Amino acid sequence: MNTEKTTWISDKGFFRLVVIITIAVMGLVTLLQYLPAEMRPTAEFAKVLPFVNATLNTLVSIALVLGLIAIKSGKKGVHQAYMLTAFILSTVFLLSYVTYHTCTEHTVFGGEGTVKYAYYIILTSHIILAAAVLPMVLYTMYYSTSGNFVKHKKWAKVTFPIWLYVSVTGVIVYFMIAPYYSFKYYPF
Repeated sequence: MNTEKTTWISDKGFFRLVVIITIAVMGLVTLLQYLPAEMRPTAEFAKVLPFVNATLNTLVSIALVLGLIAIKSGKKGVHQAYMLTAFILSTVFLLSYVTYHTCTEHTVFGGEGTVKYAYYIILTSHIILAAAVLPMVLYTMYYSTSGNFVKHKKWAKVTFPIWLYVSVTGVIVYFMIAPYYSFKYYPF
């Protein structure tokens, strides 16, 4: 008798899907860095998006921590809800990030000295780990939804701290770069 849970996609098919999604996202984000100003649509609403992105990253961080607390407390359903929330918020963040970088020119960090080095160290680690965590999150969720909780737990132990680091450093990067935007949007 076969007791394995069947999934909507094979492991090999899911691997291909993850590769396609990861390459598409990284390609789009990279392309936007080199999009000439004259090819960028302008949108006044885009000025609020860095703050929205920082807010989304804050909410992702909170959902991740609450999800960890829930699973450590044995509340599997609550854990799943928080992790799904973190995934949805991260997806909305990505859409907002792409929209912002499509509609605006690149902002250069204006700090000097030690703060400049700190900014670029945080930013570089944030970018590298943000690229790496996307397929990790997809696989972690895949193993959970396919019922392979042994693999899910192994992946989650690595994915969780990276995902949390990326979401927290996203907020830090926002507060460090915000004074150098060509526009000022501070809701507080």
